[in-house]
Amino acid sequence: MNAESMKLKVSDYMTRNVYTLKPENTVADTIELIKRTGHDSFPVIDSNMRVIGYISAVDIVGVDPNVKVENVMSKQLYVAREFMDLRDAARIMFRTGHSKLPVVDEHDRLVGIISNADVIRSQIERADPSKVEKLRTTIEKVHGVKTEVHIGKIEVSKLIPTQSKVYADELKGRIHEIKRGLAEPVIVIKKDSRFFLVDGHHRAIAALKLGIEKLEAYIIEVNGDFELGIEKMAKKKGLNSLKDVEIIEDVPHPLVEITFRNMG
Repeated sequence: MNAESMKLKVSDYMTRNVYTLKPENTVADTIELIKRTGHDSFPVIDSNMRVIGYISAVDIVGVDPNVKVENVMSKQLYVAREFMDLRDAARIMFRTGHSKLPVVDEHDRLVGIISNADVIRSQIERADPSKVEKLRTTIEKVHGVKTEVHIGKIEVSKLIPTQSKVYADELKGRIHEIKRGLAEPVIVIKKDSRFFLVDGHHRAIAALKLGIEKLEAYIIEVNGDFELGIEKMAKKKGLNSLKDVEIIEDVPHPLVEITFRNMG
């Protein structure tokens, strides 16, 4: 995993399930979509999924509900590509004042959307390439072995957790993210035929609850006749599968306790 591959790209954090409108839709349709989704702007696509415009709540203020979207949508578009550096997309949003950018392929067909919220999420996301590289380096130094890293799909049922508890409030957030199609790999160490989940317990359990069979993961492959610290930890806590992880229902995530203040 070299420095180039460690750069965060738009494809790592964009939302793939996008709410859209057609040019023949009306302002009334747009209002209904705003009410139903909670979003305030949408790409406008043609029958071939090509992005031909963009419409926001500001565009329809005071406009007759029967007016078609094609007559009020913005046709001067800023778009992103999947392979773009996430920081470049962030710069475009900052400089143009746009909170979202449609992500298109080489034929201008919609493949996703990236928002400023996704950019913020990338800065606080735990399962990033730099963390994978640090973990890999640590394993190699401590155990004197060589490791290999790649991205692949891991069966949720085969994951061995290394964390005994997760928080219900955080779990709800992860379930919501997965339903939106947000990409967020977990971190796994593969040793022999076992897969130890190092980071991403909330997402893995969310996937289990949603019936998702496989998750994308950064996989660190380790070979050697020695016991990793996480192996000892999992064994000590009796963790053999995600079903062994306790979901804490009544206690909020520690970060919520730290930041919450009763203003009443």
